[in-house]
Amino acid sequence: MSNVSHEALANPNEIVTQARVRYLDMPLGAGTMALITLDNGKDHTRPSTFGPQGLASINAALDEIEGTPGVAAIAVTGKPFIFAVGADLSALGMVNDPTIIAAFGKLGHDVMRRFGEMKIPTFAFVNGAAMGGGLELALHCNYRTVSADAAALSLPEVFLGIIPGWGGAWLLPNLIGPHNALEVIISNSMSQNRQMKPQDALRLGVMDVVFAPADFLEQSILWAAQVVRGDITVPRPDIDRTTWDAIVQGYRAQVDARVHNATRAPYVALDLVAAAKTNSRSEGFDAEDAALTELVMSDPVRASLYSFDLVQRRAKKPTGVPDKSLARPVNKVGIVGAGLMASQLALLFARQLMVPVVMTDLDQVRVDKGVAYVHGEIDKLAAKGRVSSDKANRLKALVTGSTSKDGFADADFVIEAVFEQMDVKKKVFAEVEAVVSPECIMATNTSSLSVSEMAKDLKHPERVVGFHFFNPVAVMPLLEIARADKTDDPSLATAFAVGKGLKKSCVLVADAPAFVVNRLLNRFLGEIIACVDEGASFADADAAVHALGLPMDPFVLVQMVGPAVAQHVAETLNGHYPDRFHVSAKMGELVKQGIPAVWLWDDKGNKTLDPRVAAIFGNAPSTMTPDQILHRALVAVEEEARLMLAEGVVSEPQDLDLCMILGAGWPFWLGGITPYLDREGISKSPFLPRGIASVPA
Repeated sequence: MSNVSHEALANPNEIVTQARVRYLDMPLGAGTMALITLDNGKDHTRPSTFGPQGLASINAALDEIEGTPGVAAIAVTGKPFIFAVGADLSALGMVNDPTIIAAFGKLGHDVMRRFGEMKIPTFAFVNGAAMGGGLELALHCNYRTVSADAAALSLPEVFLGIIPGWGGAWLLPNLIGPHNALEVIISNSMSQNRQMKPQDALRLGVMDVVFAPADFLEQSILWAAQVVRGDITVPRPDIDRTTWDAIVQGYRAQVDARVHNATRAPYVALDLVAAAKTNSRSEGFDAEDAALTELVMSDPVRASLYSFDLVQRRAKKPTGVPDKSLARPVNKVGIVGAGLMASQLALLFARQLMVPVVMTDLDQVRVDKGVAYVHGEIDKLAAKGRVSSDKANRLKALVTGSTSKDGFADADFVIEAVFEQMDVKKKVFAEVEAVVSPECIMATNTSSLSVSEMAKDLKHPERVVGFHFFNPVAVMPLLEIARADKTDDPSLATAFAVGKGLKKSCVLVADAPAFVVNRLLNRFLGEIIACVDEGASFADADAAVHALGLPMDPFVLVQMVGPAVAQHVAETLNGHYPDRFHVSAKMGELVKQGIPAVWLWDDKGNKTLDPRVAAIFGNAPSTMTPDQILHRALVAVEEEARLMLAEGVVSEPQDLDLCMILGAGWPFWLGGITPYLDREGISKSPFLPRGIASVPA
């Protein structure tokens, strides 16, 4: 243990996870098992975490067990639905003493390693979510069972800008080999914190056996008894250390292509896994302590913790929302349109709300195509085992279509997803209002048009809201909910209740052009396109954003959304803000010629500039460096962010950041947009006080 006192480590706000011990006789005469249950006294909505007092409780439980004669095995499990989800990060953001970080890391190692160094076998019965330090605790044990319904299994640390710091970077590669270990530590974590399912964990060798949830504990104890008796032998793979270095290098190349050195965490994790090939257990754990301390004492990690807090707390309790008691029930949904976006919405509403959904469109062919899409996606879910055949049939029965809006007469919520043109949307709303009740919510999925303008000619404009989803609808977590000029509190409360029912993170925004994400992204992208218009190369423009580690380069994003759509949004915003939002005549020519992308791709993923694009833009030597392009784009975004806050588009910088994280995929280590602008010295004055999303002074 380090020289740091327990008082220095103490967190007065720690919700202590207690380690409670009971002794039971294992079946088959295998002897006495000491079963530790981890429980923080809260329900499943507050998972068990480990702070200093929680780790001390585990330590005391192990002391007690070691002092109890006749114990043949030790097992650890969690409260219902939760095993444990790692370190308590609540106080970490305000720590400015690296010795405290180092001591906390060492304390976790010292306690957890005891499970792997006992004289009797140890078992982890993973009955639910096991993330970060929770999964690492299981890895310290000799054997692991997992419930078939465990919902979240992962080492998410790299996603948060840190590394598995309680043994994972050494234990996992030495258990399952570097390739499988890096799938968990790097690939899953950097893919928006992708979780393993129990069968994934079994396939990789992270878990030894999967049992059904109904009798999970009983089956786990029986299995453990058979292991103790020697009736079951659990094989462990021979790790090929001759290919170890090459595997790590292969992952390093993938990380380079993904983040271009924009964040240190994946590289540090790769270094730890590389060293785990030869490091002893103690050397590996000491290296994790040193790496964790270095990373935590950096601004990007504090920005990651800030991002994590936004997603876990602010997203679940959005600011400025009317009391939920005002929300009206929604028992039927109407969707105007049957194209791809409308069909995705129909699937989402049916799956999450389990209410009838009626789609309409101009003709039966379009309606049939939309309904067929939804039914086909449900069949795919059933084929993958994600829904039962009975539920699939129920879901398909919920989604119907019609060429008439009369089916909306008893709907409580109708959303339009038609062409992004004001006169089209106003016509649709007028037709819907003629059919629905005065209390029915009328929502628009517009990304850039005025919700107030859409509603102004209606008899009941107070029930119109903006309800802006992001593509793909099933995956993207953000929902921007816009309050129009006359939207009343019950309508807004109902909209937020529906958004929550759809399992989306909802942010209240003002009815301003493009709301938050599209406005900031298009100011950013517009400035980059302006640089190319002025002579910057496409290659340098794409390279300019590599310092941010964004999910895709600017002109790859243009290709994904389609040049015509990108140009239409740019023109719309330019109509509102002609001095700030650039419209490229050259991009207009590209759209006119029907050129679908700037880049051409070969079968190896290499890109070259389309000669037709070069002919439109010119092919002279670049006049700007990537750094110059990025700086210009960031200055523009800083101006736009300040204007949006001044206009009240959102109430605080935190909402801008949350929207960019959830709606634009900005990495956690950036902290959204405002902390990054502060750190880079772009901000004219700080958006956030020092110590929020940065190391305290």
